[in-house]
Amino acid sequence: MRRVIILGSTGSIGTQALEVIAANPHLFEVVGLAAGSNREAVSAQAAEFSVEHIAFGPDEASQLVRTVQADVVLNGITGSVGLGPTLAVLETEAVLALANKESLIVGGELVTSRVRPGQLVPVDSEHSAIAQALRSGTAGEVSRLVLTASGGPFRGRSRESLRDVTPREALAHPTWDMGLVVTTNSATLVNKGLEVIEAHLLFGVPYDRIEVTVHPQSIVHSMVEFVDGSTIAQASPPDMRLPISLGLDWPNRVAGVGRPLDWTVSSQWSFEPLDTEVFPAVALAKRVGEAGRTYPAVFNAANEQAVLAFHAGRIGYLDIVDTVERVVDAHTADEFSLESVFEAERWARAEADRLLTV
Repeated sequence: MRRVIILGSTGSIGTQALEVIAANPHLFEVVGLAAGSNREAVSAQAAEFSVEHIAFGPDEASQLVRTVQADVVLNGITGSVGLGPTLAVLETEAVLALANKESLIVGGELVTSRVRPGQLVPVDSEHSAIAQALRSGTAGEVSRLVLTASGGPFRGRSRESLRDVTPREALAHPTWDMGLVVTTNSATLVNKGLEVIEAHLLFGVPYDRIEVTVHPQSIVHSMVEFVDGSTIAQASPPDMRLPISLGLDWPNRVAGVGRPLDWTVSSQWSFEPLDTEVFPAVALAKRVGEAGRTYPAVFNAANEQAVLAFHAGRIGYLDIVDTVERVVDAHTADEFSLESVFEAERWARAEADRLLTV
């Protein structure tokens, strides 16, 4: 039985993880819970799963990880505030099931240099798919990683037609039900850009061998192409409980956690090239990832400020990525440390706000 700590227990990832655990009490025991500020919800979860150790906020979450013995820590915290808890997990012997992509992206080498072999398991559906497909060959046999994107609500639109789209339209994602920032990031494809950076850091594949293809059905979650021309894809109906369960029990599969595809009915899967003119965020993210150091932190922080400004009615949809690019272009980076990451984020938010008020 694996002892599990869940960080971000009241969010989407955390609540689905608890569903997986509740359905498999013979496999998992919850020994710690952490959330932002929803004390009532966490207390209810603690009572249901007989958990003694709870925490609120990233600092308490980090302390919880250091003091409560666990086999697996699921980091489902939203945003770069999850970096501290991620680093705390890596100080322990526990496996880090990482759903908090921002901590890896902004932390970069601060995270990857601390990871023991086999200690980090990705929970994002795309990176879980790649991790599964990579078991089909050796690292030297990998030719390309191919991340799939649904295309969001604006797939097939021209750039000019997006000039006046509303926040409500940007939140109308065709597949996933997510929070405000993540759903908007899926509309701009900033989220896919972040996932490209994450894929590079997780799997060590150069950016010029990581591609994005648009797959509206969201059935194939990502693919690995090997040097012999073979491509291995992971396919399943969209359900985050599958990658969550793999994160909790890697490399074992949890029986019955998700429903399989129905091969008795007709269906069609399509794949389209990414329109880089309409969705420039992926190319910008690759440039940011190659620059490294604090540039990914600046990219992420500036985007969060621009998304909030868009939903407040202060800027248009197209201004989101345009603002991020302006902030990235204005940034200079020298040293790289935990302190410089947080300072770069503060600078990026202030710079984005300054540009948005000009």
